[in-house]
Amino acid sequence: MLEESLVHSITLRGIDRRETREVKAGDIGIGGKNPVRVQTMTNTPTSDVEATAQQVARCYKAGSELVRITTQSPKHAQMLSDIRKRVVELVHVDVPLIADVHFVPAAAYEALKTADKVRINPGNFLDGKVFKKKAYTDTDYAEELKRIENGLKPFIEEARKWKKPLRIGSNHGSLSDRILNRYGDTPKGMVENAMEYMRVFKKYEFEDLVIAMKASDPRVMIAANQLLVKKMDEEKMDYPLHLGVTEAGNADEGRVKSTLGIGTLLMQGIGDTIRVSLTEPPENEIPVCYAILQSTGVRITRTEFISCPSCGRTLYDLEETTNKIKAKMGHLKGVRIAIMGCIVNGLGEMADADFGYVGGSPGKVNLYVKKELVKRSVPQEQAVDELVQLIKDHNQWSEPKII
Repeated sequence: MLEESLVHSITLRGIDRRETREVKAGDIGIGGKNPVRVQTMTNTPTSDVEATAQQVARCYKAGSELVRITTQSPKHAQMLSDIRKRVVELVHVDVPLIADVHFVPAAAYEALKTADKVRINPGNFLDGKVFKKKAYTDTDYAEELKRIENGLKPFIEEARKWKKPLRIGSNHGSLSDRILNRYGDTPKGMVENAMEYMRVFKKYEFEDLVIAMKASDPRVMIAANQLLVKKMDEEKMDYPLHLGVTEAGNADEGRVKSTLGIGTLLMQGIGDTIRVSLTEPPENEIPVCYAILQSTGVRITRTEFISCPSCGRTLYDLEETTNKIKAKMGHLKGVRIAIMGCIVNGLGEMADADFGYVGGSPGKVNLYVKKELVKRSVPQEQAVDELVQLIKDHNQWSEPKII
């Protein structure tokens, strides 16, 4: 059951986001008053500078605001400088690059010099996973936490020196043996996996952090993020959160899983940057990200269309007309247009649309502004152009950008 405050925020066509601090990756702000950011990750070999730069450029042109790059070694970290230079040549923008580091702390140290943000995984940064079973006493575990703190201190100082933010990314599939033995393969284990690091960073007053809880099962991902927010609130932490269902798959399955996990949390006001992980070219992920943001009302970047599925009462070719209207009006940021096949799906189903295109009789269309009928029985062949003119008359038209 939705809380009353959430129902109220949905009615107002927006969601009250959890308040966080702002973290800057290059020129892009994450959290704070910034919009929910969209990002993706390259899948080219990082050592292939040209291929990686070209892919970053394609992702940027598709709308990605940050791009993460596999950084397996110090040498790969150094290559980020060449990749950056080539990207700037291609798109004339310094796209923020995130170094994705696993297993090799030395790669993270080097990436602080070349990346705009560095992602580390607490499951493998100072720990390992060989599925070894061990019963930890409280004393044993306290010693392990001290080891983690001692291992993180020099890295914290280096990150402070280079003034680079970090992402602490906890993955359900890469929890360390220490965490698994203590907390199990659970959302609680994912949260503690990150919280142990977060407490150390906070102790040493380094708080340029973005936190992520990712799992291939959206239910686990949702539960982990909800628990993380609860723990952060209890310990007075306000770090931005990155959302994603990792290894979601491809095609419809990947999109549905990602929408379920990311969308559910966004509707609860949780999330400051997102990635849809698809087994497809990374630029394919970007439209899905924006569709999720648009559908949840969290970030409006285009026209919102309300159209009925059609039935035997439909008075015109609804699919063809909807596509025609989308082609002409899809660039109108924040404008809501209802396309209804007949008067049955007229006023009621149009809800709070700004403009309505409704079948009135065979070959005739009625045009609405809000719930007011302003043009009756417009010939269908003229109706789309009349709708454009209506939007212009109400000062809600803008010319599409030519890329």
